[in-house]
Amino acid sequence: MSPLLDAIQAVPELTVFGRVTAIQGLMIEMSFGLPSLAVGSRVLVEGMHGERVPCEIVGFRNGRALGLPFGPLDGIRMGCRATMEEGAQFVFPCKEWLGRVIDGFARPVDGGGPLILGDEPRALRAAPPPAHTRARVGERLDLGVRVINAFTTCCEGQRMGIFAGSGVGKSVLLSMMARYTTADVVVIGLVGERGREVKEFLEEDLGPEGLKRAVVIVATSDESALMRRQAAYLTLTTAEHFRDQGLNVLCLMDSVTRFAMAQREIGLSTGEPPAAKGYTPTVFSELPRLLERAGPGPQGSGTITGLFTVLVEGDDHNEPIADAVRGILDGHIVLDRRIAERGRFPAVNVLRSVSRTMPACNPPEEQALIVEARRSLALYDDMAELIRLGAYKQGADPETDRAVRLQPALEAFMAQGRQEAADLGTSFAELQAILKTGQPEGQRR
Repeated sequence: MSPLLDAIQAVPELTVFGRVTAIQGLMIEMSFGLPSLAVGSRVLVEGMHGERVPCEIVGFRNGRALGLPFGPLDGIRMGCRATMEEGAQFVFPCKEWLGRVIDGFARPVDGGGPLILGDEPRALRAAPPPAHTRARVGERLDLGVRVINAFTTCCEGQRMGIFAGSGVGKSVLLSMMARYTTADVVVIGLVGERGREVKEFLEEDLGPEGLKRAVVIVATSDESALMRRQAAYLTLTTAEHFRDQGLNVLCLMDSVTRFAMAQREIGLSTGEPPAAKGYTPTVFSELPRLLERAGPGPQGSGTITGLFTVLVEGDDHNEPIADAVRGILDGHIVLDRRIAERGRFPAVNVLRSVSRTMPACNPPEEQALIVEARRSLALYDDMAELIRLGAYKQGADPETDRAVRLQPALEAFMAQGRQEAADLGTSFAELQAILKTGQPEGQRR
């Protein structure tokens, strides 16, 4: 009887409803008799043919509530009834969510039956833990990708950005980390993803093994701006649930840029002034509120290691969103289109990528290997044009000669097939072998 009594007590004593008074674009203006709504409240608008469109209150004007819909407005007209919805800002994650694909409303979209709900409600827009209560970043986290393990070593609770243009291999890189990481749980948020690519990502890139210990939240590009933003919030809320169970969570989000675009669309609809490249001021206030939720949890809990992709427009790594995100996170991994065009994947530009937990997280001998390899790559990069033109003659400089000799082996080291896993120990052992002999350990006689 206890669950039934709890359910009865949760029924609101008063149903608050209003009427649609105006529609302009995607903005719905509603009048309510009681001052019971606040920014962030949810209402259900009932259409002409019985359809119920969920909306979120995003502002007020002239005594009327302004709402944006989570779905299409077909069938909505003046005078339609709008009912206040209780408890819509909470979700109930649990371990049974592992292996499931859900939407921004925590509804299953994988055909796997109803989603089991947990006992504890969690707020979608929770505040980050207070800075003074958070633990420091933990031990090194094996992400299963050789070039990242070696050159941008990541720690448990660190937050990194993956910066790249379109079509440079972000999704494949994320799927490799999801499959091969040593984290306990993986939470993946596909925000504004192309609808055609979702199933491809799940079946080919992630695969059954990767999905088994992951929760995937999907909001495709054709869904409303509110739904895309909601998927980002739900991704962090789900990760926080597993973090509070004492687990080390790898949170992957593709992409922060589409979250920012959704927030820009919402802000412009409410009348905010456009600022840098049309992005509204709330975009730059919402970004840290979202990204700061990842990281180490309070003392005694687990961690959320966050890797967030940033879709740089026109390959401009200094555009407003890239610049803002780079200042919030603890490092960045740059995927270079020129490297991808050469056929080397992952197309990580090591010289432009930085992990802010290095060198403290690596033993001195391994850090020495990284410094030596970076110096060799930088020297070759400086001389590459002269080498291609034949203007550099072998023997002119011993260090340059060594960099030229090591380059093929280092390029092969940084390349990795999507079905190939590489742990931390093996990554550094192979790098040491290359720097010592000029070829990977497996090729030495």
